[in-house]
Amino acid sequence: MKKRVLFVCLHNSARSQMAEAFLRYFYGDHYESLSAGTEPGKVHPLTVKVMAEDGIDLSGQRSKSVDEFRGQEIDLVVTVCDSAREKCLFFPYAKKRIHQSFPDPASVTGSEEEKLEAFRATRDEIKKWIRENFHPDSFSF
Repeated sequence: MKKRVLFVCLHNSARSQMAEAFLRYFYGDHYESLSAGTEPGKVHPLTVKVMAEDGIDLSGQRSKSVDEFRGQEIDLVVTVCDSAREKCLFFPYAKKRIHQSFPDPASVTGSEEEKLEAFRATRDEIKKWIRENFHPDSFSF
């Protein structure tokens, strides 16, 4: 049976969406990958764009609320931003919970290229973390 992993962020628009997608892409045969937000909004268009650069199509994704997963058994809840960590203090059906903060690319102001670079940097950091920590042979959470 696959382990269920839920990535939680504030709006479920960038970081948690990226983490969900990378876990599914690399190790989907071992994990059921999910994501949600404490205050869901919309998937950020630059999230879709930079993930497409890595060959992952998020165009059909939607932001989801953590409430959609309440009452469900989750093996691991991963908060990927400090705001979600503070607001998602209690997830009673999670077997384990960890926090791994990533920079918020949506908070970057400036030119379109500067914003894209921020999204790419966050994408690459999340990708590396997923590959290093969720490999089925060395999964440690």
